[in-house]
Amino acid sequence: MKRVRNLLFSTAALATACLQARGQGVDAQWNESGRIEAGGHAMPYIIRHLPVSSFPQLPLAVQEELNRRGCLVPQTYEARGPENVVSASLERRGSTDWAVLCSSHGTVSLLVFFADSAEPTVLATGRETARLQQDGASGVMGFDWGISAATPQQVREAQAGMRRKPPLLDHDALADSLIDQTTVYHYYSGGKWVVVETSD
Repeated sequence: MKRVRNLLFSTAALATACLQARGQGVDAQWNESGRIEAGGHAMPYIIRHLPVSSFPQLPLAVQEELNRRGCLVPQTYEARGPENVVSASLERRGSTDWAVLCSSHGTVSLLVFFADSAEPTVLATGRETARLQQDGASGVMGFDWGISAATPQQVREAQAGMRRKPPLLDHDALADSLIDQTTVYHYYSGGKWVVVETSD
């Protein structure tokens, strides 16, 4: 009986390993890797990407525009699940808008789609390899740019150290962060994007 249990355990473990390997293989086709000069040394790097199809919650018109642009969605080296696609009330209170990091041909752009338009606003753009940071003690560099929704209260918390705080925001902002470094809050007001003043 013990031998049967061991055999069943070994078979299950092998099946799990095969599935994991298969999943890594699928993910790997979207990865970019190489070496880059950093601090006088040639450092290895790997940037994981996910295709637009990994985010079925995106409206169809937004998916079509991202695919038209040849977008892949870069993932930070700390990612534990699909990230860098955000839904929030960015245009006004109660609106359903989207922000996406789009990587195409070595350039990554921060795109914002308001609910009534499939034509995005580009808030930031740059070379993807300029957004690399060493991943702990591994010696491998990874992508360090992440975006997330920020509620008015979360922005207020980021303003905690300010002597004179601006008025509480009316709707969500977009948090634009570099891992373990800075966060910038983009806020749409009066028909334009502004950067919210915080304690940082």
